[in-house]
Formats: sequence, C-alpha cells, structure tokens
Amino acid sequence: MCLSFSVQAFSFTCTSKLLPCSQLKMRLQFWLLLVALTTLTSAINPGVKVKLTQKGLEYGRQIGIASIQQKLQTIKLPDVSGSQKINPLGKVSYSFTNMHIINVALPQSAVSLEPGAGVKLSIGGAFMGLKGNWKVKYLRFIKDSGSFDLNVSGLSITATIAIKSDETGRPTVNGDNCAASVGSASIKFHGGASWLYNLFKNFIDKALRNALEKKICPLVTDAIADVNPYLKTLNVLAKVDKYAEIQYSMVSSPVISATSVDLNLKGEFYNVGKHQEPPFTPAVFSLPSQNDNMLYIGLSSYTAHSAGFVYTTAGALSLYVTDDMIPASSPIRLNTQTFGAFVPQIAKSFPGLMMKLLVTAVKSPEPTFESNNATVRATGTVTAYAIQANGTLSPLFVLNMDGSVSAQLFVSGTRLAGSVSLNKMDLTLGTSYVGDFQVKSLDTIFQMVLKVIIIPKLNAELATGYPLPTIGKMKLVNTQLQLMKDYMLIGTDVQFSG
Repeated sequence: MCLSFSVQAFSFTCTSKLLPCSQLKMRLQFWLLLVALTTLTSAINPGVKVKLTQKGLEYGRQIGIASIQQKLQTIKLPDVSGSQKINPLGKVSYSFTNMHIINVALPQSAVSLEPGAGVKLSIGGAFMGLKGNWKVKYLRFIKDSGSFDLNVSGLSITATIAIKSDETGRPTVNGDNCAASVGSASIKFHGGASWLYNLFKNFIDKALRNALEKKICPLVTDAIADVNPYLKTLNVLAKVDKYAEIQYSMVSSPVISATSVDLNLKGEFYNVGKHQEPPFTPAVFSLPSQNDNMLYIGLSSYTAHSAGFVYTTAGALSLYVTDDMIPASSPIRLNTQTFGAFVPQIAKSFPGLMMKLLVTAVKSPEPTFESNNATVRATGTVTAYAIQANGTLSPLFVLNMDGSVSAQLFVSGTRLAGSVSLNKMDLTLGTSYVGDFQVKSLDTIFQMVLKVIIIPKLNAELATGYPLPTIGKMKLVNTQLQLMKDYMLIGTDVQFSG
C-alpha cells in the first residue's frame, strides 16, 4: 500500500496574534499528517488471525530448552590466575586453565505470558559439571599442579522473550532482561598437596561462579535469537498457482495477552506480480477463547473473497465447453439438433452444426460464512455459439446466470482445500440472435453442464488447496476446522522436523 500525502497543498489565511503565522501553519500541517496516518493505521484490518496458546508455548519451551542446553555445553571459561596471601605461606600464586563443561542438566523450566511485554522463560534447579587444570606456586620456588572438578547446582536463569515484527512483516524475537545466578558450587581437586588448595578453596569457588554467571546470559540470548532464521521462513508471500499468490505479512505488532500470542496477518490474495487491492475491505472478527490446541488460525471470508477477485481479474474463471467434454453416454449433445428441440429457431437457422459454450464469471464470487455453513454466490454469463464448417463461431444467445454453491472445506497437510456442490441456478436471457425463446426450457441442459463439467473442473482445482501460514518444516496434527460467522477457524497442534 502506498500513501502519498502533501501538507504543502494546504493553504489558509492566517490572522493569529497569539503565534507567528509560520508556527501556526507548521502545527496545523503536523496535526493533519497525524490524523491521516492514524486513519490509515486504524483502517488496516487483518484477513487472517493466528493465535499461539499456552499449549503451543509449552511445545516451544521443550524445543527451546534443548537448544539452550546445547548452547551452555559450549561454555569455555577463560583462564583464571591471581594470587592470595595465605598464612603462614605468604603469597600463593595460582592459575586455573583448560576449563570446560562436561555435562548440563536443566530439569526445571517454565514459560509464561507477560501481557504487553513478551514471554518469560524461567529455568531453575539446573546444574552443570566442569573440569579443568590447576597450578600453584609459593615460597618462590615450590610448585604444585593437578586437575579439578567443579559441580554447580542451584543454577537459575530468567529471561524475557520479546516478540516484534520485522520490516518484512514476519515475527522476530530477542532476549531481554536476562539474569543468571549460581546457588552453590563444590570444587574437588586432584593431585598435589590437598592441605594447600583447601586453604583457598572458597575463594576459588567464588571466582569460578562469577565467571560462569557472566557466560550464561549471552548464550541464552543467542539461543533465543537462533529462532529468528526459522521465523524468517514464514511464507509472507506464498505462491498458489500461475494466477495467484497470498500475502501473510503482519499488519500490526504481535499482541501479548495473559493467555496467548496473537498475530494479525494481511491474508489477501493478489495476482502474481500485480498487487491490486480489491474494491472491498476486511470486516472485523475475533477468535474465540479456545486453548485446547497449540495454534488457531482464523481465515475470514475476506480472504476467500479476495481470491475470487484475483481469479476473476485474471480471466481464470472462464471456460469453453465443447461436446467432447460431455460423457458419451449422455443423450444431451452440444449441437444445434439438441438445442433445436428446445429452441426451434436454432435448428432451423443452423442445421446440423456442433456448438460451443463460453461460461464466464462477470463479477467476483461472493463467499458467505455462517455457523457450520459456507456458500458462494456466483454471477456469470453463458454464450452459445454454432461452429461453422470453416471453424467460424456464430453467436446464438447470451444467458445471464446467477447461482450459488455449498462449500465443503478441509485441511490437507498445510493447505486449505475444498469442494463445492450446486445449490441453485437461475438463468435469464441477456441477448438472443435467434429471436425470443423460453430460457426455462434450457435449465436441464445447463444444470447438466454445471454438474458434469464446470463443477468437477472447479473441484479439481480446489482439491489442490492453497497454503496456510506456516514456518519451516511445520506439520499440522490433530487438525479441526469449524465454520463460524464471517470466518473459518482451524485449531491444530504442530510438529517440527529437521
């Protein structure tokens, strides 16, 4: 969407004595710009809503904790050296080198929602084990060395995961307010004189705990940031076929409530390579407060309506029907003999010729979603031609067609698919080149054309479906679809692989 706004086009006569006219004009221009931008922002309603529940966050926690554990196992503590005055030995110099993690356990963790802030991650009761080497020197010439084990327990970590929208309309996360503390540490030395290192054991414990605490939060923050490459795979512009693509970019920042993370997506079909807005806008709708599934996706009737607009604009809702498309067993044939039985003028003026029908949508199909019911109203024309011996098409008549179909919708993999069945069809005469006739007499023929040719071809296309908003190698499981007032609701759990 492009907005062009020029405050220079505003003009007025200034007679103010309270402020200089230049300042008054500047303030007025700023106010007008603010009003315009506010109006634009408030007018963007989403076509698709996505809700991530506490159950979904719990699944994410399981994946995230595994990632954090792997990160913590990479900790490399810097070498520690210094000196300590110890009576009666005097100054004792020491160094701790080659310190590395050998195991990490994060048995307790939880995620909770903080409205307006993000997702709070809490880790408690964690512990880790380290190994390293030590050396000491005292009385100027006495040296000793060995190895040590450090066991850290009571480790706690807290961090807030902020969720925002990036410049492409995809969600992005980052870690804020991270804090880490080590409850206790026990160090066990191997080799050398035990009486010596026991003298400064407590001092070394504290130095190593401090070094460890400084290493933890940057790694936790990195683990959180590692989610962003996966979020980058959100199909914000998903290709459907050669005619259409659907945009799933976010139209506003994520909303964090006490029970869910809510995303508002564009949810609009476009012609491939041409983003033309339809002559209608999304209606406001709200998802119910369900939380049995990890994820809920609400797709409004606006999304389906925009699809109809795209395919109508592209000329894709147009089909020539010829006799070879009709089953051989059918007594009804597309020729002037069959039609002449209902409209004698056709057989008289064009005897013994085959015919062709052109079925075309003249306006965008209009879907209506009600509780447990989806219908689509379609308006089109049927143009009948006689095929001359030289291939020339001679127009016979044009009928206006107004009909409706019932839609059955289902989720197949990560795509929304469906099928339709005919409810009713009304025909009226638009133009006749063979004189007036009773259109009602042709109902049987066109009912057959719709049921045997048009609708099966449409259902073959609908069966392939169109992509739902997904991330990476995301699989939908335990999926259910409900039709609600003005939107459809998909409740699902998810699994990630790879």
